[in-house]
Amino acid sequence: MTRTLTTTLAAGALAATLVLAGCASDNRDESPGGAQDHGNHNNGDTTDDTTAEGEAGQDRDGHDHPADGGPVPEGMSEATDPLYPVGSEVVLAADHMPGMDGATATIVGAYDTYTYAVNYTPTTGGDPVTDHQWVVHEELQNVGQERLTDGTEVTLAAAHMGGMDGATATIASSTQETVYVVDFEADGMAMTNHKWVTESEIAPSP
Repeated sequence: MTRTLTTTLAAGALAATLVLAGCASDNRDESPGGAQDHGNHNNGDTTDDTTAEGEAGQDRDGHDHPADGGPVPEGMSEATDPLYPVGSEVVLAADHMPGMDGATATIVGAYDTYTYAVNYTPTTGGDPVTDHQWVVHEELQNVGQERLTDGTEVTLAAAHMGGMDGATATIASSTQETVYVVDFEADGMAMTNHKWVTESEIAPSP
């Protein structure tokens, strides 16, 4: 009787031990799964942040103008009697880029040519650019000497912004007023040889 009771108790204890061991094993199996799921959420957050940063960078690149606009195209005719001679201090009334409208500028060049606003899609991809101001006649490929009509399809030979040079464009509007190259400061950044500002986008300095 005593031996039978002892055997029964030992068997019961062994069964309980096995059950507890199984529970512990189950808990260990869940932990890596839970940690991996949490890791996936973190990876998702990181991807979103990276994407947001990329989009922000793309937005900045979409409005990017070089600090130095460089020389004007070959063959341009300097204006003989511009309203604002080279060296004049003026006030800009154009909003081609942030901080430009109302900025004080210095005239560094004045030219007589046809000047166009154009619509184009950058060669680097991205959204189409509409009414980009300005491109002069000498920055268009193989267009002859005559003023182009609105709607004319052209190829750009200007590098004012990324993806512009070589892009196919459509003339949106044009003007024959004197066009200027200027130096000015926008949002704390010095811009030299900025191309282009038309005469109607300039006011005398007070």
